[in-house]
Order: sequence, then structure tokens, then C-alpha cells
Amino acid sequence: MKLLEERIQKEGKILPGNIVKVDGFLNHRVDVKLMREMAKEFGRLFDLEGLTAVLTIEASGIALAAICAEEFGVPMVFAKKAKSDNIEGGLYKSQIYSYTYKKEVTLIMSQQWLTSSDKVLIIDDFLANGEALRGLVDIVSQSGAELIGIGVAIEKGFQPGGQKLRDAGYDLHSLAIIDAVNEDGFVFRKQEE
Repeated sequence: MKLLEERIQKEGKILPGNIVKVDGFLNHRVDVKLMREMAKEFGRLFDLEGLTAVLTIEASGIALAAICAEEFGVPMVFAKKAKSDNIEGGLYKSQIYSYTYKKEVTLIMSQQWLTSSDKVLIIDDFLANGEALRGLVDIVSQSGAELIGIGVAIEKGFQPGGQKLRDAGYDLHSLAIIDAVNEDGFVFRKQEE
């Protein structure tokens, strides 16, 4: 998505540890107009026939997933990284390794919000090693719901997560794939229109 790539090139930074910093428009301060354009692009890329829910993980995926859910006319639900007192009943759980926090995390989600009658689109802001998305796929599998696909704003193509998910047969679309960073900035993978 050219618009997103241009924004990354203009405002993005690489921090030590290959952290891509785009918090000025994607996941700290949110450019809602850009998010809406990303939602429209996901709508073009996926067959959303029968979609019942958009699923993401707290916290930085919520803004994009909520706008996508609104655009598609379905609820958004998210997996939490810690149990809170307001979650009751049965839980789906999936162990992941958090790249951001550098530790094991248990994703949890109430079973009442995702069932075998659902058709789900996973949306997230970033894809690096793919652990968060693997955990969300696991939750969809536990629920018996149908996974329509996985949409990601920014993928670090130089890390293995995207390839692992594609090799496993998931319909994955990333709006911008960063393959490298050099003295001129970010190098994006050419994608089919």
C-alpha cells in the first residue's frame, strides 16, 4: 500500500533490536484517516462474505482492528495478555513469546466472544516473528471458528514470521513489507496490486 509505505519512509525509524518505530501514526498516536484507508484495502484483499468478527491482540492492534470492524460492520474482539477480574466463564488460552516484552505471555479470551459459528479475520499492526499471530490463530482454532485470513499493517520481511504463516497455508496480506533498511531508508518488497 503506497500510502502506508510513504508514511513509514517519512516518519518511521529503526531502533536497536530491529524495532520499527511508527508510533506517530500507527500505534501510539493514531492517524484515523490512514487507518480507514488501510481498512478499505483489507476489504479489497479479503473475501469477507459471512464475516462475523475481527480479532486482534491488545494493545497496539486494537485501533486498526476497531476501524476495520466498523468498516466491515462486525464486532471487534481482542485477546488479552493478562487475566482481569472482569473476565468470567471459560477461556481460550495460548502461550506466546512476546518480541516486544521479551518474555512468555499467555493470551486469553473469553469463550463467549468466539464460537464455531464465527468467521474471523485477524488484524494486527505488526508482524515480525509471528508469535502474536500464531497465538491468535491458535485461539481461533480452539473456538472452532473459520479463519478467513490475516491482515497486517507492517511486516518485517527480514524476520521469519510472515513466511512461516504463509508456508502453513494461511491467507496473509501485509500492507507494507519492509525487507531491509539502508542509508536511504526503508526498502519495501514489491507487492502485487
